[in-house]
Amino acid sequence: MEKTAKRRMGISRRAFLRGALAGAGCALAAPLIVPASALGLDGLTPPGERIRMGFIGLGGQGGGHLLGGAWTYVPGGYVARSDVQVMAVCDIRRKCREERCQRVNEFYAEKFGQGKYKACAAYTDFRELLAREDIDAVLIACPVHWHALMAMMAAEAGKDVYSEKPIAPTIQQGRALVEAVRRHGRVYQGGTQQRSEFPSKFRFVCELVRGGGIGELKEVYAYRPGGAYAWPGGLGKPQPVPDDLDWDLFLGWAQWLPYDGNAATFRFQTGDINWTPHHFDFVHWVLDADRTGPVEIWLEDNAPAFRYAGGVVVYGRPYPGEPAGMEGGACFVGTRGRVAVDRSRLSADPPGLLRRPPGPGDVPLYRSFSHAGNFLECIRTRQRTICDAETAHRANTLVLLGGIVSELKRPLKWDPQSERFVNDDEANRMLSVATRPPWRT
Repeated sequence: MEKTAKRRMGISRRAFLRGALAGAGCALAAPLIVPASALGLDGLTPPGERIRMGFIGLGGQGGGHLLGGAWTYVPGGYVARSDVQVMAVCDIRRKCREERCQRVNEFYAEKFGQGKYKACAAYTDFRELLAREDIDAVLIACPVHWHALMAMMAAEAGKDVYSEKPIAPTIQQGRALVEAVRRHGRVYQGGTQQRSEFPSKFRFVCELVRGGGIGELKEVYAYRPGGAYAWPGGLGKPQPVPDDLDWDLFLGWAQWLPYDGNAATFRFQTGDINWTPHHFDFVHWVLDADRTGPVEIWLEDNAPAFRYAGGVVVYGRPYPGEPAGMEGGACFVGTRGRVAVDRSRLSADPPGLLRRPPGPGDVPLYRSFSHAGNFLECIRTRQRTICDAETAHRANTLVLLGGIVSELKRPLKWDPQSERFVNDDEANRMLSVATRPPWRT
C-alpha cells in the first residue's frame, strides 16, 4: 500500500514534490502582517498560532466554506476566522479560482490595514497546493469521485483534512482513506455536520435513545435508500473544452469522457450518495455503530433494510405518516414509543418522551458545537474529531451497501469486520471500480 501510494502518479513522491515546489516558488510569498497582528494585539491571533489552510474545490459548497454561505455554518467563512490563515485556493476553472483568490486577498488587505495583500495563491493542480510545506490543513469540496483519493494524497503530504461528503464513491476507497489517515497520523473531519450543529437536538435524540428513553430500540427509519455511483454514458454532444478548464484533471482517475458542457459529469446509479450520508451518519451515531456495520441487507417495499448484530433493523425509507426525519434525520421506534428528528423538526409519540430527564445509565456523548471549530481544535490537540475517518467511512459504507443491494435485488450477508460480502463474488466486485492510468486508489 505504501509503495503504491508513493508512486500513484507514475513518478516518485520526492520527484513530484521537488518539481511542484519549484514551479510554485513564485507563489510562496510570506504574508505581510502589520505589527499589531504579529503581536496578537486588537484581538488578532499571532501568525504562528494560526492554522494555515488550503481550499480545493471552490464551487457552491467550497466557496461557502471559504467565504461564508449556506450549509457551511461558519459566519464569513474560514477566511473570517482569526485563528485561520488562508494560504492557497485551487480549482480547475481559472475564473473561479482567480476570483476566490482575489476576494481572500482583499479581505486580508482590509483586515490588516494594507493596501495590497497577495499571500493567497491560486492553483489549477491540487498537487502543487499539497506540495507546499507551509500549509497545515486542506478543505476538500471538489466533485464526488475525487474526495477519497485527494484526501489520501493530502494525508501523505502531511496535511490534516476536512472533506465534504460523500467521503468516497466506493467502499474500497473509503477503507483506503481510513488507512492512509491512520498511517500518516493526520486529523480528519467528515462533512456530516449534524453531530455539531442545529442547536444540539440531534445529540439530544441520540442520548435519549441510547439512554433507554424510548425503551428497547427495535427499528430505525432513515428516510433515504442509500445509493451507488457509476460513470455515465451517452451524455450530451461533445463540445470543445473551454480554455480556462482543465478537463483531464477534472476526470482524473475516472474513465475518459468527452466534455459536453457540463463540468459536473457524474451520476448516481441508484439513489443519492450526496445527501444520504447525513441521514445514515446520524443513524450510526444513535446505534453506536461508528466502528461497525450491518450483517444482513435485503429489499423491503422497494427500499433497503439493514439488520445489525444486536437485532435492530434500519429501513431506508420514511416512517409512515411521520414528516420529521426528512431533512437529514431519522425516526427511532422502541418498546415505549418513537422519536423523530431532522434539521427543522423534533417529535415524539407519546410527546412526554421529550421531557425525560437524563437517567443514571445515560452516557454523555462527544460534544461539539461547531463542526469547523471541532476540526481546528483537533488540529491543535491532535485528538480525534467528532466525525473522524473511520466514523465517516462506516456511515458512507451503509449508504453504498444500500445502493448495491438495490442493484442486485437479492438478500446479502455482510461481514463488517472484513468489509466483504459473505460468499458472494458478484457483490464483492461492486466494492471497487477500475481507475484510469496512471491514477491508482
